[in-house]
Amino acid sequence: MGQTLPFVGRAELFLQIYVTCVTCLLRLHQISRASSTRLLPSYKGVFMNRRVFVASGIGSIAAMTHQAHAKPAIKEALRPIPEVSVHRISADGVDIFYREAGPVDAPVLLLLHGFPTSSFQYRELMPLLADRYRVIAPDLPGFGFTEIPAERNYKYSFEAIAHTIQAFTEALHLDQYALYIFDYGAPTGLRMALQHPERITAIVTQNGNAYEQGLGAAWAPIRTYWAEPTQANRDALRPFLSPDSLKAQYLDGVPHPEQVKPEGYTLDAALIARPGNLDIQLDLFLDYANNVKLYPEFQRYFRTTKPPILAVWGKNDPFFIPAGAEAYKIDTPNASVQFVDTGHFALETHVREIAAATRAFLASHKTR
Repeated sequence: MGQTLPFVGRAELFLQIYVTCVTCLLRLHQISRASSTRLLPSYKGVFMNRRVFVASGIGSIAAMTHQAHAKPAIKEALRPIPEVSVHRISADGVDIFYREAGPVDAPVLLLLHGFPTSSFQYRELMPLLADRYRVIAPDLPGFGFTEIPAERNYKYSFEAIAHTIQAFTEALHLDQYALYIFDYGAPTGLRMALQHPERITAIVTQNGNAYEQGLGAAWAPIRTYWAEPTQANRDALRPFLSPDSLKAQYLDGVPHPEQVKPEGYTLDAALIARPGNLDIQLDLFLDYANNVKLYPEFQRYFRTTKPPILAVWGKNDPFFIPAGAEAYKIDTPNASVQFVDTGHFALETHVREIAAATRAFLASHKTR
């Protein structure tokens, strides 16, 4: 069986045949004009319009050449979109809901969401990465569709959440993985990294803070609660959990807020409004102070273990400001820092740019 010529090879072959045919036809036309006998009476129209004839041939060659160079883009456009599936698994006495996509034998990327959302925030990112990576996004305890039995008497803290998600990775037999951390996902993932640094192959931090200089002025009311954990200061934070406030967190700092789809903040508001969940969130507001106390440990981990780091940041985030992204270079000089012109929930408006940056970063470090 013969081999199929590549596009470029076919274009060259077509050019050779075309030039030979044109040369022969023109020679016959010259002989016909020089003699009294019309050798090619039926081709008169062709010769009178030979400029059109030549142009059409050149156009065909150009089209084939363009097709050759466009082939990778066509192939990419026709690439099947990976399906994101949903699952549940028991770990640490918790019924964990998670989303997954990609080949089971591919390098693993563990995506950890933040407040007030769930794995739903990765709904558009996961298909853009799943052709090369096994992407897994759990709902953290207290969020999304993860369920905790009442008899578990779960104490909501970031230490407990990190312990549960560590157990989740072990239940799935994930020996090594890259981390994608955002907001609350940052202290969760970095606590896991402190416990098992050998498991972390790389870190993508998207508005996931690990430095005090990254805490913006929007933290002021929560800082007050840290300093004085009174009932009055706790109650003062309840408006932050209202549907309007949750929506504002999606829209603040976004140049074109009309681009933000309503599904995310609408689902967040519905899930946080479940009985008992508001107090879970207030407990986590208070406990976030313990994450700040761990920042020096996170930074020591960066210096000693030297994981590859990409910090990709919505530069208009009022909670985790750009200084937090730049600070990663203090302890990881080779960290890549990139900004996009949007707010806290950068994936809502810049998912393709962030996916491209993540793919390039992980490919450059050949993560497993």
